[in-house]
Amino acid sequence: MKKLLLIAAVAIASICGAQAQTAEVNQYGQKVTSLPINASVQDGILVFQNKEANYKMWFDVRVQGDAAVFFGYDKNLTQIGNGMSFRRTRFAVKTQIDKNWYAEFDTDWTSGMPEIKDAILQYDGIENLQIKMGNFKENFSIQRNSTSRYLLFMERAMCTYLAPSRHMGVNFRYNTPALWLSAGVFGPELKGAEEQTFMEDGNKDYGLSEGLSYTGKVVWRPLHKMTNGSLHIGAAVSYREPKLTSTDGYNAIRYSTRNSTSINRKKYLDTDAIKGLDHEFLWTVELAGHYNSLRYEAAYISRQAFVDLSKNDKGADLRPASGWYVQAGYMLFGGKQNYDAGGAKYTRCTRGRSWGDLELAARVDQINLNLNKYYMGGSAMQYALGINYYPIENVKFMLNYQFADNDVFANGKGEQNGTDKTAKKPYSTGYNADGEVTPFPANVDKSKGANGVDFHMISCRFQVAF
Repeated sequence: MKKLLLIAAVAIASICGAQAQTAEVNQYGQKVTSLPINASVQDGILVFQNKEANYKMWFDVRVQGDAAVFFGYDKNLTQIGNGMSFRRTRFAVKTQIDKNWYAEFDTDWTSGMPEIKDAILQYDGIENLQIKMGNFKENFSIQRNSTSRYLLFMERAMCTYLAPSRHMGVNFRYNTPALWLSAGVFGPELKGAEEQTFMEDGNKDYGLSEGLSYTGKVVWRPLHKMTNGSLHIGAAVSYREPKLTSTDGYNAIRYSTRNSTSINRKKYLDTDAIKGLDHEFLWTVELAGHYNSLRYEAAYISRQAFVDLSKNDKGADLRPASGWYVQAGYMLFGGKQNYDAGGAKYTRCTRGRSWGDLELAARVDQINLNLNKYYMGGSAMQYALGINYYPIENVKFMLNYQFADNDVFANGKGEQNGTDKTAKKPYSTGYNADGEVTPFPANVDKSKGANGVDFHMISCRFQVAF
């Protein structure tokens, strides 16, 4: 009897194995191995996987809806429209093909046209080493590399604009509990039709190179053995050639940013195009950490442009564009902050109550785009408070207050001197000696009151990821 039962068990196992793995022919006439897939819901995310084959595929959908109102500004100098908009409408497909290979394709549809974000092939088959290729964020700034899902505020600090974002390239990352190292070589930014057209036309018409960048980063984590805390000490550098995809022309760079709002579309901070660019050098230092419910982060970023003076004599004695920020967040009802050791950044917090949790946040940030007397792009300070509500893992509500203090040179790439007839459509930032509104910083009489466009903002966001 025991022998018969053993024979039956072997037969059943063979049948089940045959059902679990079968040989089939795909649409190209190639023999392929077919495996069953199990579906599960992981915190609201639909996941298809076969654990034995180390296969996993899921969709990553994110929607962020924003609204903002502005007040407390001088309406003689500027007009700021209140409004609502979708900040991000993302759709991504992510796949762990097997234990060593990962792939991702991420798009944004906010403008009504698809825009490529991440297009990645990644190899993890060597211990502690990751090799990534495609279009993705360079490892430079912790704030830039933190996904928008887990930001403390609706928008990143102004100086984060100076940090490189997504570019095509290849990157090598070495990761141990205490030490995290990254080095990569990157080419153009390819996110939409405009950048693609600039690159193709420059190559076709003028035989121009796309421009390469070399970026490296090191992070030391002395408290890596702590289970309820972390300390992140990082530094990064980047050498950057002119990019063929720049909308300001080849061998040109332009530094401009908004006051951490997507609703007010005016860029008061703007140097206009700096021609004759030879290369740029960037560096940053950053400090971050958490302990239970508390999370903090600070960084300084510097971006120096080096100009060929034979092509642009206004580029002499350029100071670096620079900025810094300090921010912190605290979970009020026992929630925990979490650090992503693999990505060297902060990730989703853990709620402290069954109904959710509230997080208080505060930030001070600064940016300076006043480079020399010809390229005075303006400087600004910002002060922000926020409260975030996490009802479940994949839903988030945000409420932000912010005060933006722009200096007199933050006039939207306008001329510093001149008359209204010669102005390049700058924003007015003060009053002249006769009490008249003027767009020219050199003519502003600071005793008349207004010294730059300053404003208050209250904004809110709903976010869902599924």
